[in-house]
Amino acid sequence: MCELLGMSSNLPATVSFSLMKFAEHGGFSGPHSDGWGIAYYEGLDARLIKEAEAAADSDWVRFVRDHSLRSPLVVAHIRRATQGARSYANTQPFVRELGGRMHLFAHNGCLTGVFESPDFRPHRFHPVGETDSERAFCALLDRMAEVWKEPPAIPPLEDRLAVVSSFARALRSFGPANFLYSDGDVLFAHGHRRKQAATGKVEAPGLVLLGRWCREGQRGFVTSGLSIDGADQVIGLVASVPLTDEPWEPLAEGEILVMSEGRIVAKQAGGGAPEWSAGVTYGRRRMESDIVAGSGPL
Repeated sequence: MCELLGMSSNLPATVSFSLMKFAEHGGFSGPHSDGWGIAYYEGLDARLIKEAEAAADSDWVRFVRDHSLRSPLVVAHIRRATQGARSYANTQPFVRELGGRMHLFAHNGCLTGVFESPDFRPHRFHPVGETDSERAFCALLDRMAEVWKEPPAIPPLEDRLAVVSSFARALRSFGPANFLYSDGDVLFAHGHRRKQAATGKVEAPGLVLLGRWCREGQRGFVTSGLSIDGADQVIGLVASVPLTDEPWEPLAEGEILVMSEGRIVAKQAGGGAPEWSAGVTYGRRRMESDIVAGSGPL
């Protein structure tokens, strides 16, 4: 199965060690050698770097490491091909324009039957490649087009989360449906199931979370694979598996997290009602103590 990595930060940060550890899974310590990609938001646009080659020995990965590309929102993916040829078009993340801004999507899992489903038939958005993941992304954007009607205005987060929640619920019926999706404003992370190395079984968790806060005066602070240069920098990382020995926290099966500027601003259990947070504290446990059910998006 493929692997995902997402980062949300209140200030532009560079992905360094975590990306390299992540890339090691793409050909050295892991089997995901059929391609990799990383996308950095640059305002409304996104800088996309990807190739249909193993990440573990990639000159482009070294380029990313050596040039310290900075962004407040990053999505990365390494691929083990299960559907579609080993090609650039089939390499994630996938990127499309909607509402005058770029949207990013990366998926981990195998969606059996998604091509035959009338609910996932392309309308406005069509795949360039052959993968079930890109088919799913196009279906998500077809649904999102119903709320992104008046660019450059950003639709209410409540409306966007409702679309993501309905989409995730439908996607889970086809198989493992872990994904990262961003519209450049927030990062949506949906954890489902994946094959666990310890048991060999396909089960939760599908994603894990790690958060860090760099206090003022800790310039040059490096943690969790992110080199941080700034004051009061808040960073959240979501990945398929822990990338360090730190206490990564699992997402529950079917859980959706919404992250903005490094903080969780909303979460939703599979099929449950969304819960909203001001995100004023840091660390998942502390943030969840601030969540007030039914209070609506802030």
